[in-house]
Formats: sequence, structure tokens, C-alpha cells
Amino acid sequence: MSNISKYKTLTQAKDSFSKADFKNALEQFATVLQNYPNSKEAYNGVILSEMAMSGESGAEALFDYYEVLREEDTDSADNIMSDILQNMDGSLEQLNEIFIEPLRDRLEFEDGILYQDFKSIIDSGESFKETFENIMFSTRVIITKKEDFIDFLENLIENGFREMALSYLENALTSYPNDNLLRKLLKKLAKGKVIEN
Repeated sequence: MSNISKYKTLTQAKDSFSKADFKNALEQFATVLQNYPNSKEAYNGVILSEMAMSGESGAEALFDYYEVLREEDTDSADNIMSDILQNMDGSLEQLNEIFIEPLRDRLEFEDGILYQDFKSIIDSGESFKETFENIMFSTRVIITKKEDFIDFLENLIENGFREMALSYLENALTSYPNDNLLRKLLKKLAKGKVIEN
């Protein structure tokens, strides 16, 4: 009989990962895996933590995607992530083919646009406010990276969508209550300021 709490340790591991404490996350996921060798979540967590520790920039996006999938269907999410990780040859160079392209295809059915595509429209000279107002009721903006989420929030605040930014921020803080950058942004929003790059 194991003397660790599987779910408590997994929760701690995911919390460590979300705080970018990948070493601690790896140790916690590994502890679960040693005690519960059939835990796909622990197995996937070990691999994602190792990838993040080795500087693979897409590891965090994959982790966030995994968490979203798990909210919809835990078993299916574990299998999907296991397949993705097993098909990757130790690097995230295939991330675009395995993760982003299928996501783009899926978004076409869900009336969504990836934030990087939305940002490309803005970078081409279009107004953030006008572009966002044109799509906000018919299209979802899909964000797969934390830095894109922060950028999106800052743009919402700068362009007068403060209530919407606050709503997104509050939702994010329920999932990541100890995230310093999100808390800092919330304080700036409360004071009417925006984080400067």
C-alpha cells in the first residue's frame, strides 16, 4: 500500500509546473509514478517537466493544452497526450504538425482564431479595438501560450475592455491562484495601470 496521496501529489506537481518550478514538478510527478506505475498523468507530467527543464519552449503550451483536455475528458486527455509525447522525438520541433495544425483544423469547426493569427492581423496595421469588436460575438480567440494570454489582457485593458480583462483574469486566477504575473496584472488593473514591457 502506498503512503503517498496520489491526487494531492499530482495537484502539487501541477501547481509547481504552473509556477515554472519544473524541478519540483518533475520530482512530484516521479514520486507518483514510482508508487502508481500505471498513472498516465504522472508519466506525461514527468516527460513535460523534463522537456521544460531542458528549455523546450513549447512544453508549457502542451501542459496547458493537456489541462484543458483533462477538463473535458480525463481518460481521453491522458491518451491523447501520451500519443503526442510518444510521437515526438525528444524535441518540440514537430509541435506545429502534431499540436498547432490539428488545433487550427479544429478551430475552423468551432469558429475560433488562434491568438497568433489574430495578432498577425493587428501587426499588419489593423486596430486591435476594431478587429476585436468585429469578431468578439462570432469568433473565439484561442490562446495557447501564457505570454500571449498576458499580451491579450494588456491589449484588452489598453483598448477599453477592462471588464472583460478582469473577467478573464479572475478565471485564470482560479486555476493559477499563486501566479505572480497574473496577480501583478490584477493589481495594475485595479489601479488603472498597464504592465510595461
